[in-house]
Amino acid sequence: MKCPFCGYLDSKVMDSRPTDEGSIIRRRRECPSCKKRFTTYERIDELPIMVIKKSGNREVFDPHKIINGLIKACEKRPVTMEVLQNIAYDVEKELKNSMEQEVESRKIGEMVMKRLKNVDEVAYVRFASVYRQFKDINSYIEEIKKLQKQKQE
Repeated sequence: MKCPFCGYLDSKVMDSRPTDEGSIIRRRRECPSCKKRFTTYERIDELPIMVIKKSGNREVFDPHKIINGLIKACEKRPVTMEVLQNIAYDVEKELKNSMEQEVESRKIGEMVMKRLKNVDEVAYVRFASVYRQFKDINSYIEEIKKLQKQKQE
């Protein structure tokens, strides 16, 4: 590994340890030339998951987009950032475990809403209103009735 300080083409591994549930290896290295230490990370090279948008366009899956949508839905609600990050992490993990290389955005939205419904009902309705593109007040009423019916069961 090339030293980022002096450019020497070799380094000595001083310490290695797994991070992120063992999917990444963190290595502390030392340059034998300048004696400075630096950190490298080794991870499995994964093929990206492609999201098929409603328009038919494709883009690389980005869990930060889920978090941004959740932040908007949970504004002024008692939901922590940790909970929002866990939802995005769970969705990403489920997508990777499905082994599908392409996923429709609709499916991702449903996965997020399923988790959000159990966290905060108001945030769920907010998210659903944007995601499902509610056209009028009746759309909100129908969604709230569905939520109430599921709660009673």
